[in-house]
Amino acid sequence: MAKDNIPPLHTLDRPEKLQDILKQDRGDDCLPCRIIGGSAFLGLAAYSYYSGHSQLTKAQAEILASKSFFGMRSRRWAITGLSCGMAYLGLYRLFK
Repeated sequence: MAKDNIPPLHTLDRPEKLQDILKQDRGDDCLPCRIIGGSAFLGLAAYSYYSGHSQLTKAQAEILASKSFFGMRSRRWAITGLSCGMAYLGLYRLFK
């Protein structure tokens, strides 16, 4: 065995910087990939918002009659929060 391939001990004691590792691990991200990925998330956010709220409106009488712990307000907030989260992911994908 050759001793030339073994790194010195003082270099093994220090952990590598996280930012350096992330830069090495980051792959190439082309502009069309970002546009398609970002627009997919934005489209999914819009679809889930509008379809979710329309389905809630249609089922409002059933939900209120069921006396569920989760009423209309919490369900609307859940759909809106999910849609906002996906919209944020779409914007992050487009501009980051």
